[in-house]
Amino acid sequence: MDKMSQTEIDERLESLPEWSQGGETLQRTYGFKDFVAAIAFVNRVAASAEVMQHHPDILVRYSKVTLTLSTHDAGGITEKDFELAAVCDGAFADVAGP
Repeated sequence: MDKMSQTEIDERLESLPEWSQGGETLQRTYGFKDFVAAIAFVNRVAASAEVMQHHPDILVRYSKVTLTLSTHDAGGITEKDFELAAVCDGAFADVAGP
């Protein structure tokens, strides 16, 4: 998978407003009601990442989870990162609820 241009990244970020670019990565911090909910989210992300064979960096700080996405083989951000970002947002909606 090819690394995306900055223009492509900017366009895709418009559809994922909670995500931001940090150099060659995409990043988002999610907030939860407690540690148990945060870990439930991490477990869902891990299961999806395994299926997709695309694994994020995950930082857990009590009720906050920060995900950092990048495609190391391509040396930057690819479509695969945006696909995983959307899956993670769906997992957040399921775990965090309305």
